[in-house]
Amino acid sequence: MSESPLSPDPSASEKSTGAPQPDDDAWSTACAEDMAEQASKRRVNQAYQPGSAADELRKLAGAVADRVQELGTPLGLPTQLLVHQAKSMFDQAKGRNPELFDHLAAAGNELLAAYRAAVTDQERRWTDGPPPRSEDIDLD
Repeated sequence: MSESPLSPDPSASEKSTGAPQPDDDAWSTACAEDMAEQASKRRVNQAYQPGSAADELRKLAGAVADRVQELGTPLGLPTQLLVHQAKSMFDQAKGRNPELFDHLAAAGNELLAAYRAAVTDQERRWTDGPPPRSEDIDLD
């Protein structure tokens, strides 16, 4: 028996129109792609979360030591020793007083805010200049 006209062959309609049939699973595929994209954005945003001031200072010292070692200058060994001593000092200070560097960073931020306020006020006085003079215009 031949097929009824109500249930056409999908490949036949594809051949006649030239357009592919819609994917039955398109919605779940699109959702999966969106979820993967959002997850990658979250990973990028969370890739660098600044740590405490002590951790950041230790990372800086490590980066400087690595750079000096790459350069291979004659001062490389003494500089590496100095950086190694600085790292151990930071580790000891962090071990004894873990909140020390955070307090120092907060104090530095407060000093910077006070400095900005003072400078902004002074700059305003310098740039405002004298008030404009008013001119009397005789309309008669």
